[in-house]
Amino acid sequence: MAELRQETTTRAAAASGRAAPRRPARYAVSSLPAPARTPEPGLVAGPFEAAGRRLSAALLAGVPGCADGPFTVDGRTAVGEVTLHNRDELLAALSAAGRPAEPSCPDGELLLRCWLALGADGLRAADGMFTLAVLDGPDVVLVRDHVGARTAFHCRTADGGWAASSSLRALRTRPDVDTGLDLAAVRSFLTFAYLPGEETLLRGVHELLPGRVTRLRPDGRVDVEVFWEPRAGAAEGSLTARQHAEGLRELLERAVARRLPEGGREVAVLLSGGVDSSLVTALAARLHGGTVRTYSISFGAELPNELGYSGLVAAHCGTAHRVLTVPGEQVAARLADTVALLDSPVGDPLTVPNLMLAEAVAGDGIAVSLNGEGGDPVFGGPKNLPMLVFELMREDGSARARADAYLHTYRKCWEDLPVLLTGEALAALEAAPHPRRHVEPYLDDRRMPSLLDQLLHCNLRTKGAHHILTKVERLTASQGVQGRSPLFDRRVVDHAFATPPALKLRGTEEKWILKEAVRDLLPDTVTYRPKSGMRVPVQQWLRGPLSELATDLLLGPTARARGLFRADTVETWMRGGGLLLPRQGGKLWLLLTLELWLRAYDL
Repeated sequence: MAELRQETTTRAAAASGRAAPRRPARYAVSSLPAPARTPEPGLVAGPFEAAGRRLSAALLAGVPGCADGPFTVDGRTAVGEVTLHNRDELLAALSAAGRPAEPSCPDGELLLRCWLALGADGLRAADGMFTLAVLDGPDVVLVRDHVGARTAFHCRTADGGWAASSSLRALRTRPDVDTGLDLAAVRSFLTFAYLPGEETLLRGVHELLPGRVTRLRPDGRVDVEVFWEPRAGAAEGSLTARQHAEGLRELLERAVARRLPEGGREVAVLLSGGVDSSLVTALAARLHGGTVRTYSISFGAELPNELGYSGLVAAHCGTAHRVLTVPGEQVAARLADTVALLDSPVGDPLTVPNLMLAEAVAGDGIAVSLNGEGGDPVFGGPKNLPMLVFELMREDGSARARADAYLHTYRKCWEDLPVLLTGEALAALEAAPHPRRHVEPYLDDRRMPSLLDQLLHCNLRTKGAHHILTKVERLTASQGVQGRSPLFDRRVVDHAFATPPALKLRGTEEKWILKEAVRDLLPDTVTYRPKSGMRVPVQQWLRGPLSELATDLLLGPTARARGLFRADTVETWMRGGGLLLPRQGGKLWLLLTLELWLRAYDL
């Protein structure tokens, strides 16, 4: 039988168990064309030289990650945050190419060797989470993994060099980088509730795009090579639905097995009770030789929740299960610290509960946590239905009309911007690029003949890479835990896009092929129930424990002096008026999250 514990989480809860190992290892990298200078304050490694160029590569003290380096192969020196799940395959590929590597070499060095020996094929073959910075002659080369599990940022320095880091805060604190507020990025955040592409809230600082090799040249040029994108319709048309499901099942088992910790050590699974996290739980319980611990959250028995389903799955799979109750007072007390951990704000009210789950996992001495993230953007969850309905009814056949409809489906602050932003902010944005630029290329991509696959591609490359995965990485890494997402496995994604759209959305059944692949693992009441999602009591928090904080921050002198938002609109929203419709708390949550992030970054 499953072991069940229910508790109320507190800030000290994570300290009650064994401490998970932590490595203060997020990297900052600078290419230095000028004579040597000392490392920036707060950095704990000095500059080194390769190929006649100086590179300052430094670990950021107190900022946890999973760093490798520096190491040099064939005259190229690299550092990075690299975790590989298929080392044996990569070592075998290098041996077959006549470029063998030591079996004990670090993951970052192994990835560098694969790139140098096999080029883009070597990166495509890598299964894992990685961002790598390489000094290649006069260039700095940055590599981000296929789907964006880890990331980095880059910008020009005042003396004509380049600075890159897996921490945005490191670039913000550099005296040789102009990092004022980017107003266009503010508009993007208010539209999407995250930043969906290269832009950041720091002017002139860009985020790496996933599946790319980005080459920064001394003259300021940026060359980008794509080493992986999913392709639609690549499977044989003669495959039956059963064969598609069986192929997917095999890939799911491999994806979960590769992400389990070695040596039978305990593994955590974040279990919401939905089909995605439930199937990951079931596969982990079946494939892992050690204890599987599952964790769920509750906001109180008086609110709708999925604890019945998560408890059913835990009992069915025989996991040791914990339910953590998250009171609104804890959310209010910890929101500022949680937002400060993120490189870009995320308008997701689950950020504090997610951090508390990571603390609970770390407190139980577990270093690896699996999750069910990825099911919706990869296999076609309910977020696509409004767009499919729009397509049936639309009169304007342009790509712009489709992109604008996509922005509207987010139901954030896009329609409210004319009354939310001040006149000065609106005037400054007149010449700024439109937010639709982030989604229009995906929604007009002829390589994806199906609208559903275009939507999934857009979701994967925007929300998947710049919201879901980056949030998971930053919050879990802050507790010394590796958050791993099997449904974002590159081979699983490839299979999903090769599957006919009619098998992903079959009639009214969403993610049909995914459910069909795991139907024997879970009770039908879990697999085929309608998606409901956890109800996060944002409006209750804003009327209760967050009320004073929101008022002080959003209507206080600092926010007014910044001049972004009209105080009368904010006041109307806080009274429950205006064009908020359902989910009115969600829009205020965006403003509050943004304000806290701007203060954390001193903007």
